[in-house]
Amino acid sequence: MQIDDGAVKRITFDRPDVYNAMSTGVAAELVDALGDLDPEAHDAAVITGEGDAFSAGGDIDSMAERDWNTAEAYDRVQSTFGRVAENALSAPVPIVAKVNGDAVGAGMSLVALSDFAYAAESARFGATFVNVGLIPDMGATAILPRLIGLRKTKELAFTGKLVGADEAAAMDLVNESVPDDDLDGRVDDLVDTLREQPTANVGLAKEAIHDNLGQPWRDGLSREAKIQSLAYDTAAHEEGVDAFREGRKPNFD
Repeated sequence: MQIDDGAVKRITFDRPDVYNAMSTGVAAELVDALGDLDPEAHDAAVITGEGDAFSAGGDIDSMAERDWNTAEAYDRVQSTFGRVAENALSAPVPIVAKVNGDAVGAGMSLVALSDFAYAAESARFGATFVNVGLIPDMGATAILPRLIGLRKTKELAFTGKLVGADEAAAMDLVNESVPDDDLDGRVDDLVDTLREQPTANVGLAKEAIHDNLGQPWRDGLSREAKIQSLAYDTAAHEEGVDAFREGRKPNFD
């Protein structure tokens, strides 16, 4: 992961050979990068990906190598992907997702967690966890229903379908779908506007908005991690990982 720690903190996933998939190590780096955001030092944070993808979500090879029991899976999910969600939602400065390419699985979760998201028209989005026998995580079950609605969340989570950037904008997953060549300029314009605002006060507004969403999202993250730890221990997850690595359609029967 590349981090430019200026007034605008720029966080770039830099594993283009695996479409910027997130291992637990990458998630831990992201936890630290988001946790270090400070309104006295940063006006905003921009997250993007190197190459053709924003992020392909969880690293399948890392999943295949793990040997966790349910309790260990809970601790690992809560301390990495769960902490990403916690730090993103509680960050005291605005977070902007610059979605330069496909954002699926945890990549889509990160887009949903961001305060702003602008997507290249060529980008695609999907809650593809079900395709490897898992449930949406990294805050997705807590934030997606509030962001795009209950029915649309279920449609994405239960089917694993991909949607284009225009549809993502229509469902409020992203603020805007813009021509690929215009993405940098559109995000730069937003960042220039944010830099003109009183950052600490923007952070307070963010805190108030999130606190008033209804059910506390921390409770949602805890339940999500508990259910995900059970999903990690299923035959469906093992089959999904094997099928992905073998280039075939999974058989969940």
